[in-house]
Order: sequence, then C-alpha cells, then structure tokens
Amino acid sequence: MAIFYLIRHGHNDLLGEKLAGRTPGVHLNQAGRKQAARLAQALGDKPIKAVYASPLERTQETAQPIAAAHKLAVQNSQALVEIDFGDWSGKTFEFLKGQALWKQVQEHPNTVRFPNGESFQEAQARAVKEIIRLSEAYQQEDQIVCVSHCDVIRLILAYFLGMPLDTFQRLRVAPASIS
Repeated sequence: MAIFYLIRHGHNDLLGEKLAGRTPGVHLNQAGRKQAARLAQALGDKPIKAVYASPLERTQETAQPIAAAHKLAVQNSQALVEIDFGDWSGKTFEFLKGQALWKQVQEHPNTVRFPNGESFQEAQARAVKEIIRLSEAYQQEDQIVCVSHCDVIRLILAYFLGMPLDTFQRLRVAPASIS
C-alpha cells in the first residue's frame, strides 16, 4: 500500500462554533493559512507523488501550499469531501447538542443517518474506497497527501485500525494535523 498523509484542513472561523459540513464559502482564516504554510514546510523534504483534497474551499486552501512546494497540482477528490450532515449543516453546536439525535451521534454513530444527509457508514465506505483506489494507482512506497475533514479522517483511520465504527470518535484529529 502507498503511504498516505491524511491531513485535516486548517482553522476557519466556523471551527468549534458551527457544523460547517459542506457549506460553501468556508475559507481558512489567518491562523489556518499559517497552518497550511507550516504543513507545506513540514512536508517539503518528503517525496510526495500526489496531493488530493476534498473540493471544499478550506481543504483546497490547505492543500495548495503543499502541492506548490512539490510542483504538483491539487487533484479534487469528491470521495474525501466532508460528511453530508444534511439539515444539520451550518447549525451551531449549542443548537445541535439540544437535538435528540445528538446523543445517538455520540454513543452509537454506526446507527446514525443525518436528516436529509448521509450516514457515517456511507461516509466511511466512500472514503475508504478512495484510499484503496489511490493505493492501487500508486507504487508500494509512494507518498500521497490527502487533505480532508476531521470525521472523514477519523473514519478512515478507524477502518484501517480495525476499530468498530461506534468507537471512531475516540480518535483525535486536530486542525492542520497529519495522520
């Protein structure tokens, strides 16, 4: 299998306040842009073969400096896009914590489908399928960057670690972190 650097996008102004989901127009803030530059520097000496990213602005803006440092283009991957939180997208965490579904999301995410959105199972399946597809497209030791979102990365990690989906939230994936 190729070597993957799973990178969460950098900080933006909604982080910790609202569930951005697939809301368009969520850009990195100043701190996020600095994080993206530091990521590019940290990976600067790695022989990166390709940079893939979710098509959302915050992931593209995180991926761009990394790709530029390696003279590569960022390749869009719809499979790495954020979970479709449906009606929950754009809502404050304060509001969401008051919803009946919140407890189920926290305790039994394996059973959750977001209202007018997708399930954690579906999100995990599409993201894992993409990692496997990319691994088959590259050589054994090729190093690939994939810039995505917190839950998507945690779902990928849980799958490859053999963790039950209900436990994926135990994993911590900080903004602008590399897994």
